[in-house]
Parts: sequence; C-alpha cells; structure tokens
Amino acid sequence: MDISKATLSRLPQYLRILKKLKKDEVQNISSTTIAEMLKLNSIQVRKDLALVSHQEGKPGIGFNVDELIIDLEEFLGLGNATDAILVGAGRLGQALLNYSGFEGNFNIVMAFDNDNLKCNNENIFHIDNIKEKIKEKNIKIGIITVQRVAAQEVCNILVDAGIKAIWNFAPVNLNVPDDVLVKNEDLSASLMILSKKLHERNIK
Repeated sequence: MDISKATLSRLPQYLRILKKLKKDEVQNISSTTIAEMLKLNSIQVRKDLALVSHQEGKPGIGFNVDELIIDLEEFLGLGNATDAILVGAGRLGQALLNYSGFEGNFNIVMAFDNDNLKCNNENIFHIDNIKEKIKEKNIKIGIITVQRVAAQEVCNILVDAGIKAIWNFAPVNLNVPDDVLVKNEDLSASLMILSKKLHERNIK
C-alpha cells in the first residue's frame, strides 16, 4: 500500500494517544476527538485511519480503542516488539537506553562503545563484539549515536553484520547499500527550523 510520508508520520501520534486512552480505560474514541487532542484536521484523521484500519467509526460511538491499536501496530510492523542495538554509549546513547516512551514496541536490547570504562554493564559491550552479538540475536535495526567522524565506520560495521535499518543521530549523511534503510535525526537542523519559525512569528 502506498502511503504518504505525512500520513506515515501521523500514525505513531495516533498510536501514542490511543495507548494513553487505553491506560485511562477509555473504550471508544471518535476521529474528531483524536483530531482535537493532536490539533489536526478531523477529516484528515478519518482518512488516515481508513487506510490502516478495517474499522468504520460508528456515529455516536467512534472507534474501538483496543482494535484500533491492534490495526495501527500491525500496519507499523509493531505486532511484536522490535529489537535494536545502539552504538555510542555517551550521553545521547544513555538517554535513549533509558527512554521509556517506546511503549513496549521497541527494545534496545544492548549497546556498544569503544570505551572500556563504559562497558561495565551487562547490556553494554565493547564494539569489538558487535558483529558476533548482532548475528547471535538476529538484530536488524541499529542506532548510531557516535561522533560525526566515526559514524560512517560504525555504519559499515553494522551493514557488514547484517543490519538492514539504521536510525542515525550523527550529523552526517551515511553511505549505505540500496537494501539498507536510513532514518536521519539531525538535532541541529531541527533546532534551526524551530528558531526560524520563532523568528517569523516575532516579525509578524
């Protein structure tokens, strides 16, 4: 199924809202309410949900929260928790390791670093062991949180070990084979965009 990047970017937002509603023991929710919670257009929300769910929102009732969560997780490939490894156990890497917002759909099962002082935890290993561990656990997703100068070398190691998707936090464009997916998180660029929008708002 072809789906736009804009729609795909909204689906995790829906899932996050629905899981919060489930914790609050809400059984049904309308697309209008979801739109209001996320400050989105209700028509767009209905179109998005129609792409990924077999449900049709019932008038006065809405969507069943549990079923909608299942549909979204299945569409996003989250029916089972997805395991990943992380390279670079510095401050950013440690923050991701300790992040609790993945909602049980995504597990960073181990991390790697070249600093022996950081490799004192049962889940943090020296990078020399990375290929062995990736193949042992059949990991397909790697996260890069190293410095720019080391990012491509780490990327090459991950690809050689069988990694097929990379979440890259290093401020550099990685060279990968065509069959490897890369999602870049440029924190500096995101801050610049926010600053630009703030500047434009102040001008007006």
